[in-house]
Amino acid sequence: MTARIIGTGSAVPEQIVTNEDLSKIVETSDEWISSRSGIKERRVAKEENTTSLAILAGKRALENAGIASEEIEVIIVATCTPDYFFPNTACQVQEAIGAKHAVAFDLSAACSGFLFALSTAQAYIKGGIYQKALIVGAETMSKMIDWSDRSTCVLFGDGAGAAVVSAEETGVLELVQKSNGAGKGVLSCKARETRNLLNHESETKEYLYMEGQPVFKFAVKTVPECVEEVLKKAEVKKEEIRYYILHQANSRIIQSVAKRLKEPEEKFPMNLSLYGNTSAASIPILLDEMNRNGMLNRGDKLVLSGFGAGLTWGAVLLEW
Repeated sequence: MTARIIGTGSAVPEQIVTNEDLSKIVETSDEWISSRSGIKERRVAKEENTTSLAILAGKRALENAGIASEEIEVIIVATCTPDYFFPNTACQVQEAIGAKHAVAFDLSAACSGFLFALSTAQAYIKGGIYQKALIVGAETMSKMIDWSDRSTCVLFGDGAGAAVVSAEETGVLELVQKSNGAGKGVLSCKARETRNLLNHESETKEYLYMEGQPVFKFAVKTVPECVEEVLKKAEVKKEEIRYYILHQANSRIIQSVAKRLKEPEEKFPMNLSLYGNTSAASIPILLDEMNRNGMLNRGDKLVLSGFGAGLTWGAVLLEW
């Protein structure tokens, strides 16, 4: 048996922040942002938070799958922006949706988080441990951003996406996961520092830090290699792939990956112009939009690929 996606859901904050809005607080412009990233606007949480977005996306995925929450045996939430260190976000989702039989835990792999959660669910299902899982990618990146830094504040947004996966004869066909801890310096965000009775230094706020060019070069090189590897493992040709659903970080990255793979850009859907980089939420939000817009047919072969902080990256080949 393998993990098959049988339902999807997503949720984004109501508040839209456009490039024009940002030009009023930092020295930037719509032309500067959109020409370099493809982003026109993003959603920013005001009343919402990571947990509430994860809950709503999860409920919508269950509804789309047509199953009851009591059937879910494991909930995995991929997030690097939880509202609490504990209880974890997944436990809060479990309570809210009434999945009383499910074990629940969070997973942190930044922009690769949803794929790593899907891969974890695949391991459980393939091992015969669980039959149905809810996986969620949820982030409020806006609370990690220095809004006076124009190099980062224009890129990120908030949101959540979810999928219900079930043990079936077809679904995940092959997967590849990679990590390189030596790359931590190009994209990072420090957690709370040690402050206790032995250390009385004042605590400083830490924001997301990114070196754009190294990240760009890393993604353009590693993603095509990862995609080629997963296809080779599965003995599937590129011509058989209906869509490549990549982490929505930058349109130029996605276009460069398409060029390196020698595949038409039409096979690389994008929605980052509306949401920006939502980290672990980007792939499932796009997947849900495609599902609800009738772009996916049972039997379609899809490649999902994420890349980001850590550095972590990976690819999953699946049959829809």
